[in-house]
Amino acid sequence: MVFSTLTDKCERGFLDGQFLIAMPGMQDSNFARAVVYICAHSTAGAMGFIINRSQPISFTEVLLHLKLMDKAEAIMLPGPTRDFPILSGGPVETGRGFVLHSDDFVSESSIPVSDEISLTATLDIVRAICAGRGPARATMLLGYAGWGPGQLETEISSNGWLTCPANEELIFDRALEGKYERALALLGVSPEMLSSEAGHA
Repeated sequence: MVFSTLTDKCERGFLDGQFLIAMPGMQDSNFARAVVYICAHSTAGAMGFIINRSQPISFTEVLLHLKLMDKAEAIMLPGPTRDFPILSGGPVETGRGFVLHSDDFVSESSIPVSDEISLTATLDIVRAICAGRGPARATMLLGYAGWGPGQLETEISSNGWLTCPANEELIFDRALEGKYERALALLGVSPEMLSSEAGHA
């Protein structure tokens, strides 16, 4: 797994546990107005998840696709489970699912991201969520954002991203509308301030 490769072989980097907030001039459409939670950063590269982009697929559809239950069983799931959030985590491996979650759920494949947040990419957590045994807070993401050695540092130095310490409330906030603005507010910045400065040295 990319995450374990980045964390096991190298010392963790200064962007671990940080938010990346795209600047208005971001050239890559994959990251326009994106807020990215960086889970792993080292000399080998970086990996994270976009936390403010919806995915046009429901949790029920994921369960049916994975054949974890049939339509009749899916209909019987509690409303909060059926409405479990699915986000578009990034442009890499978009068919692969990951779950960011609070550390009250642990499986053999769970990897700590911070003191409070873990990452699990196996079906055991999906089964636990369906059975009501899942973590208190969680979000499923399809795909991830990845950068090669030095690539992200170059993008930041080229004024592509703002950075700030991640906020757990914002990571799991289901209200995606306005999440970009709320992330900027962590820095005391508004989109208007950035727009007015765009293009100036």
